[in-house]
Amino acid sequence: MAAQGTYLVAGCKPWNRRCFDEAISSYPGEWEFVAQLEELTIDAVRLLNPRYVFFLHWSWKVPEEIASNYECVCFHMTDVPYGRGGSPLQNLIIRGHRSTKLTALRMVPEMDAGPVYMKEGLSLEGNAEEIYIRATRLSALMIRKIIEHNPQPLPQEGEGVAFARRTPDESRIGPGNNLLRLHDFIRMLDADGYPRAFLEHAGFRYEFHRAALLDGRIEADVTITPTEGPE
Repeated sequence: MAAQGTYLVAGCKPWNRRCFDEAISSYPGEWEFVAQLEELTIDAVRLLNPRYVFFLHWSWKVPEEIASNYECVCFHMTDVPYGRGGSPLQNLIIRGHRSTKLTALRMVPEMDAGPVYMKEGLSLEGNAEEIYIRATRLSALMIRKIIEHNPQPLPQEGEGVAFARRTPDESRIGPGNNLLRLHDFIRMLDADGYPRAFLEHAGFRYEFHRAALLDGRIEADVTITPTEGPE
């Protein structure tokens, strides 16, 4: 039987809000959603006094006063302790992974090092936005299990492997790709709000998205914009 508590969900991507409206908000209990950094203040959280604070996708540091006084649960797209750190989706795909684990873990001061509530399998097929949407829907199912069962998170086991957050310039297409690797590179960056795979040549920037790997070729949409000068 699900607890009739109060819960807060934070998510900065439009697919986070859609999933909250379509699924999470109908779960037992009282639910609130925040999408902006300025909405997540200690005063607002203290007033709500949530049993859990769930982070679907959050691009900012959570204030220590919130993380240390409330049970904050984030969803990380690796089988921790492997893959702690930034840009997990891109770092997984560029290493050749076709599937991963979505991990629900408690926030602690060290990045992605907190104890684990549960893990669920997640496919890495499709473009980045499709994967993020898939992960958000899976997160919603995991939230339901957490509020129903209140599991005790368990410490991570094994040696940690850290991922570095990617920079926008790392979206530049470099040499040494075959068709499969190039297709993976384009699709792993294909989501709203992310720097897409690009080339610059003769004064123009070519950004690639909606790539399809076909027999002996890649077909993709391209957006062409002028740069400040020739490459």
